[in-house]
Amino acid sequence: MRRTKKKSTGAVLGLGLSAAVVAALLTPGAAANAAGNTLVVDAANSIRPVTHVGAGGLYAVASDTDPAPGLLTPLRLKQHTQPAPGVQQLGNGATVPSGDILKTAPAFTRDGAQAYARMPDVYPNFPYRWISWADWTQKIDTMVKARVDARSTTNINGWELWNEPDGTWDTAKAGPFLDGWTRTYRQVKSQDTTTPIVGPSYSRYYPDLMRDFMARAKADGTLPDVVVWHELDDGGWNDVDEHVADYRSIERSLGISPRPISINEYGSPNQVDTPSVSAHFIAQFERTGIKDAERAYWYESGTVGGLVWNDRPTGSYWLYKWYGEMAGNMVGVTPSGDLDGFASYDSTRKIVNVALGGTFGDNAVQVKGLASFGSQVRVTVNYTPRSGRMSNVAAPTQVSSTTATVVNGAVTVPITNQDHLGAYQVVVTPAPGPVTSYQQTYEAENATVVNASILPSASASNGSYVGRVDGLGDGRSNSFVDFVVEVPTAGSYSLTTRYANGGTTTSTQGLAYNGSDFSTVSYAPTGGWGQFATSAATPITLKAGFNVIRLAKGSPNFAGGTGFAELDSITVTPR
Repeated sequence: MRRTKKKSTGAVLGLGLSAAVVAALLTPGAAANAAGNTLVVDAANSIRPVTHVGAGGLYAVASDTDPAPGLLTPLRLKQHTQPAPGVQQLGNGATVPSGDILKTAPAFTRDGAQAYARMPDVYPNFPYRWISWADWTQKIDTMVKARVDARSTTNINGWELWNEPDGTWDTAKAGPFLDGWTRTYRQVKSQDTTTPIVGPSYSRYYPDLMRDFMARAKADGTLPDVVVWHELDDGGWNDVDEHVADYRSIERSLGISPRPISINEYGSPNQVDTPSVSAHFIAQFERTGIKDAERAYWYESGTVGGLVWNDRPTGSYWLYKWYGEMAGNMVGVTPSGDLDGFASYDSTRKIVNVALGGTFGDNAVQVKGLASFGSQVRVTVNYTPRSGRMSNVAAPTQVSSTTATVVNGAVTVPITNQDHLGAYQVVVTPAPGPVTSYQQTYEAENATVVNASILPSASASNGSYVGRVDGLGDGRSNSFVDFVVEVPTAGSYSLTTRYANGGTTTSTQGLAYNGSDFSTVSYAPTGGWGQFATSAATPITLKAGFNVIRLAKGSPNFAGGTGFAELDSITVTPR
């Protein structure tokens, strides 16, 4: 978290774009057209399952009802960072503390998301004002006990031990940060051996600090489960790939197994309200294989860094809505100049979904890998503007919807007179439309996976499945998968599960939806792990719009499943 700072005019207009683009924008009478860029999307080149890694926010949720329930569900937000239990932090002019992770946890569960608990937010000021080690130790004990005692609370998946220690750790009073990390880590672990530890959460990527930290943490046995740093500089998205590569080289040189990476604050104050910049960040996050990334908090909690205002969408909201609609696998995207984006291919419906932004003039998107779509395709182009964080946009604007001829398995889509601050969506389907009018099959690896693992398999329907769904216990150790499912009408539906059971006896899991009571789903043996079959249909009652379906080995208010089963996908169809 940072206080808002004034930026120069150049920084505000630049927004991380190239010098050439900025110069053209500042020059009266500049040519209306850029040189012309073509973003290339290869639908045949899958790079990773869709997990919406860039969708989340720091202090995104102010309370269980702020933002309004249901507003964020379509975004399929993956990961948040919230203040730890007992928060006293008064950020950015707030008059009361906001976002206590235990109080806001129902909102995460309702939306199928998770959250890290930021521990130093029990201090009322930022930068944090250190009192003493006795005081900090007492604070740690209180926070951890509150979480451990909340046995029915799920979807909290990390303790963030400190925040931006390069600027907020009081070395004069508390001693060196590396000593403080070790001491804090051990204090937390003495009471909670289950919840992952995340850090060191530097305010930016510092190669030397990161190397020293990882070397010391390895020597002390205090390596974080998730490695965190922030990307908050103007144009910071340009450096994400270099930072990830440097960090991975540190791991290799120190003999440390690869850690998941979280960028749990991204975007400068003038960037978070700019859809094109968010598109650049997300593109980098997807290409570099990070675990999660959260929009920075510069202004108000409960707005996801400006995605909503007064419980209604802003312009940036729609970029994340397009992201939330992505299913199947993320596919290869090759940027061109300042034009960049990210894309998915859902093979169950034959939909290529592209989101992009970053330059002006007349440009294009080429989508390859469409041989199975037929000789013609339907191409729809949508647009959302940079509205600012306090202006609402009721819906994106449809720019065009046309039929195009596929040539050598590809189609080229023009983006004319492009707005360099806004973002665009390109959706390509077979000419008659998607295979189904709405999504009916949901891959387990696209869902929120808690205390289980996404694993590759050529036998899985999308090339991946969820295994090691083994955890039983309390809200910290239970294993389950939360699917966010959208249906057009309320009513009765049939749920089937594609699964593998390599045991010799029938295994079971719990099934609940929208907070309902649990029922039991049975999985007969399939003859081996990695050999998938389809379960018998289970009737469920869903509401129109978005629903969260949980399949669990263990979960609050559920006695626990038996045996073991791996999850490939679920299919929801009308009865």
